[in-house]
Amino acid sequence: MKNNDNFFLRNTWYYALPSDQIKPGMMISRIFLGEPVLLVRSQDGKVSAMRDICPHRGVPLSCGRFDGQEVECCYHGWRFNPVGSCTAIPSLVEEQQMDLSRFDVQSYEIREVQGNIWIYIPDPDNPQPPASEMEIPVIPGFDERSLRGAAPTPQFVEVVKFPCFVDHAVVGLMDPAHSPYVHRAWWWRNEQLHEEVKQFDASPYGFTMRRHRLPENGGRLYWLIGGGVPETEISFRLPGVRIEETTIGKHRVVNLTAVTPISDTETEVTFALYWTLPWVGFFKPLMHILARTFLDQDRTVVEKQQIGLKYNPVLRLIKDSDMQAQWYYQLKREYARSVAEKREFVNPVKGQILRWRA
Repeated sequence: MKNNDNFFLRNTWYYALPSDQIKPGMMISRIFLGEPVLLVRSQDGKVSAMRDICPHRGVPLSCGRFDGQEVECCYHGWRFNPVGSCTAIPSLVEEQQMDLSRFDVQSYEIREVQGNIWIYIPDPDNPQPPASEMEIPVIPGFDERSLRGAAPTPQFVEVVKFPCFVDHAVVGLMDPAHSPYVHRAWWWRNEQLHEEVKQFDASPYGFTMRRHRLPENGGRLYWLIGGGVPETEISFRLPGVRIEETTIGKHRVVNLTAVTPISDTETEVTFALYWTLPWVGFFKPLMHILARTFLDQDRTVVEKQQIGLKYNPVLRLIKDSDMQAQWYYQLKREYARSVAEKREFVNPVKGQILRWRA
């Protein structure tokens, strides 16, 4: 596999940011897939997104102000509503009639689900509406009904930027064989290698590792919780979403890891946790330290990887430990082809048992 096949998937949903980062009346400037995006939350609580560039002189709209209803450019006061429609050009005199819709800025579809904001990034050359079957990933068991009507939100979030193209962040995080060498910590696992045998199945826009019992030498934190034997199911889906659901007796811990490309050389990884254990919140300060340490270990090795990737080497993947990486590239290519050809996505993953040592 050559390192010059990099491309962003478009016409798909990406993780934008946690809901609680943007309050009513706030605006936040971000970059997704190299595109400047302004997210705003109006006074009624609705989140919207538009291109963060004024069509008049190119000044970022985020340099202006947002009154909870409209964004005003700092250069000439042009105003835009939350969906990017131009509503006013103050320099026009009364008799100068002009179609303001000529100056609308691009808007983006936004969904807010379970305390997370997702953004749909279209292909500018081949824009297509979101496929009805490609729903926003939902954390199982944490819907409104299970929380007695309260809006579910992640109880813990850690965000780390990786200095790499999105593919290397995705593949690095799903790699099952790197843990003994990258994550050297007593609270996670020891350095002794053990054979792993796992059943994988195709699932919507990705694949799933079937539910299995966690060994005591792996994921020691779950065993320390007590209350039952920890069992885990891990699923991955495009464009870069990993959900790990662990049950310990009657309790559940669910990790959502979302990978969002910022540019060709920078990727954001969001690590969010949901749980039913009431006392875990007391350990949040420690959890942030442990999560940051764990993710920084992945970030550091990816940073080292960039040294070699500058020379555009052939990357040679093996069976079975690299099968998930191979599936990711197959899924990505098939999704891009299905969008270009305007046909249904056909999952290339076939269920099988994979074996590796880690």
